[in-house]
Amino acid sequence: MADLARRFAENPLVRPGDVRPSREGLDVQLTLNPGVFRWQDRVYLLMRVAERPRQVEGFVSTIVADPDAEGGVRILRFRLDDPDVDVSDPRIIHYQGTTFLSSISHLRLAWSDDGVHFQVAEKPTLVGTGPLEAYGMEDARVTEMEGTFYITYTAVSENGIGVGLITTTDWQAFHRHGIILPPTNKDTALFPERIGGMYVAFHRPIGVWLGGPYIWLSRSPDLLHWGDHVCLARTIPDSWEEQRLGAGGPPIRTPKGWLEIYHAANFEHRYCLGALLLDLEDPSRVLARSTEPIMEPTAAYERQGFFGEVVFTNGHVVDGDQITIYYGASDEIICGATLSIQEVLASLGV
Repeated sequence: MADLARRFAENPLVRPGDVRPSREGLDVQLTLNPGVFRWQDRVYLLMRVAERPRQVEGFVSTIVADPDAEGGVRILRFRLDDPDVDVSDPRIIHYQGTTFLSSISHLRLAWSDDGVHFQVAEKPTLVGTGPLEAYGMEDARVTEMEGTFYITYTAVSENGIGVGLITTTDWQAFHRHGIILPPTNKDTALFPERIGGMYVAFHRPIGVWLGGPYIWLSRSPDLLHWGDHVCLARTIPDSWEEQRLGAGGPPIRTPKGWLEIYHAANFEHRYCLGALLLDLEDPSRVLARSTEPIMEPTAAYERQGFFGEVVFTNGHVVDGDQITIYYGASDEIICGATLSIQEVLASLGV
């Protein structure tokens, strides 16, 4: 199958160098994986910004939130020649049985009048608070329902990776609802309307001895208590989605069903995008699923970077037949591309 995405000629749209660090002594390392929404006639990105302390030769340093430390953060430094230090994966640091992230992420707004040229907020919009967000906030999804914006995000700490919920109506005042799905879980995207009077969401628990990183669906009466869990899509051996998969942004209502753009990876950690089609009345029923990617890392800026061979989206806007996705490329920069709903549905055979 041919790649169906039409990439913006202006890519990348946001780079780490476009973002001011949140404090002195930190460098912005990555800008990636934004939640996306329209508000006041603009396109907004709620992007993940990953920062780390300026590095010193012979050492690797990272940062964690600590309300008892000066400035609310603590800098950790490890000698690279220490046999207990493992930095083989650039995203994490292993030290004496404890895992740290190589950076700490917050969420920051950027906005655009034309959906291409973005202005970035000078300061973080949301930062991790409390022990369950000590390693930061990552990969927000934004869903609007009846004038309220619902932000689901990955909350990271030494306790694991869980899902938090924040709501706002004006992007000035934020109501934190805490962790709604405990570790290990992530990739949670809310449907843009209730179905049968219930809220509906995708999520991705991770099995340890059995199961794996699969896409699940759940329902809730109040957004806080989730049940009626159903496993929607599992990995497929010897395929482009053999190692893991997870939901992208909120699903899109079409006459044929709910259309969900999802990400998946193989054992070489090559991330591509696929599509699921779900029944409108019963979204736990899968009507169709991609057999081949609808988008894969082919551009140089997708194949090379902090963590190459990656396209990853968790946000979009829709105009008629056109989906404009904003995506993280190579886990480092934010790019844009368009997809045709009809072309995606045709690729699913419907």
